[in-house]
Amino acid sequence: MEQNKSDKIVIFATHGAEDPERATLPWVIGNAALAMETKVVMVLQAGGVTLATKGMYDHIYAPGLDPVQKLVSSFIEFGGTILVCIPCIEQRHITPDMLIQGANTVKAARVVQEMLDAKAVLSY
Repeated sequence: MEQNKSDKIVIFATHGAEDPERATLPWVIGNAALAMETKVVMVLQAGGVTLATKGMYDHIYAPGLDPVQKLVSSFIEFGGTILVCIPCIEQRHITPDMLIQGANTVKAARVVQEMLDAKAVLSY
């Protein structure tokens, strides 16, 4: 299936352990979209950058939802793209080697391009 603009969504995740439900829901939606053969780019900004930090996402659980660790693993396995805000990790003293495999550090221009190429953009 050839990808076009209508086949891609961008999801912004801006919450971490401080709000487990908001940290989890982007991954639920992302995995559902991947199951529907939609390309998904997950952009982690603000507190959401901790979702790609080794060891951190192991401890985030929202009642009634799968653990974040399981959702992130599935997201990567099914071909989702994870982009992590460089200024956001720098502010939190997170270095790229502290991120999970599959997380790519980026600045604003890459994020803007992903949004311009997408059919829909969601924010949590």
